[in-house]
Amino acid sequence: MYITITRQTTDSNYAQSVSDFVAYLEKENEGKSLDEIEHFFNQYGEEISGKQVIQEIDGNTAKLKKTEPKFYSITVNPSAYELKRLQNHSDDLKQYTRELMKDYAKSFHREIDGRPVNVDDIKYYAKVEHQRVYKGTDNQIIENQPFATKILQLKNDIRKIEAGESVGKIKSLKQQIARLEKEAPHQLYGQRVVRGMPKPGSQSHVHIIVSRKDISNKYSLSPGSKYKASETIFNGKPVKRGFDRDKFFKASESTFDSLFHYKRNYAETYKARKTYLKDPKMYFSVLSGLPLNEKAVAFKILAKAGIPIMSIPTNKVQLALKVISKFKKGIDQGVKSGSIGI
Repeated sequence: MYITITRQTTDSNYAQSVSDFVAYLEKENEGKSLDEIEHFFNQYGEEISGKQVIQEIDGNTAKLKKTEPKFYSITVNPSAYELKRLQNHSDDLKQYTRELMKDYAKSFHREIDGRPVNVDDIKYYAKVEHQRVYKGTDNQIIENQPFATKILQLKNDIRKIEAGESVGKIKSLKQQIARLEKEAPHQLYGQRVVRGMPKPGSQSHVHIIVSRKDISNKYSLSPGSKYKASETIFNGKPVKRGFDRDKFFKASESTFDSLFHYKRNYAETYKARKTYLKDPKMYFSVLSGLPLNEKAVAFKILAKAGIPIMSIPTNKVQLALKVISKFKKGIDQGVKSGSIGI
């Protein structure tokens, strides 16, 4: 499971309306029949329109300055292994999202009217999506880029010849383009993988729009707080503040595992990802020390993410020293693409 929490910005400024983001999320519904359309939902409601989402989120920004985020985006990206555990991607991910938002509320070190924050204080709207497209951060696009650059140059040469600005053999240039198209290392359905091309396989994920203000439009609830748990003085009274991301990410896994009886491998855990970021040597040492069956699954998960593991040495010291850079490159790209659940 890979979850991101981001503040929505436009040209380095915080978005003043959620309308553009809602329009972006509605694009996947274009051309679909009524029974295929995915609507917005929240903790208790279904089939919520994009218009209502915009009205509710944009209208819940009391006393927020232009320099402050009005809403946050939470993206929930289950791995291919987690998706296989689901019976119905739409229904199960909605159920999971509603339980996840309970974890989100519990992760705030805040009180409202003398009680802890709960899910009924959170104003949010979510939408399940089933498609992903290749982005510039994906390994497939990066590794195909040298071929794409050469193809673009050859196409420009053809246009110049056709416009009479240059001389050359168009037929020969087209043959070179055809050869480069086939030689590109990443192909899908007989075509070179390019940006914007839909990814194959199960790609279901969830986008959640969360208001910065609570449902009463009185209290600020920021998951972007730099504090996990602290207190400050406001109007002469002590006020709790903070959001514990570690607690939230760990709870997100426990909730999924409990709901769908999922047995999580070490390579899929938030703990593993955090260990990798802080101490790569320890991360690989733990991987190498897993029981054989768990290690096999872990390596399979990493291989699916495009991480080179075929040449992993058996010696732990070699493992730590020789493959860190390759693993780091592979994992970093996987995480950026949001397509793996490690």
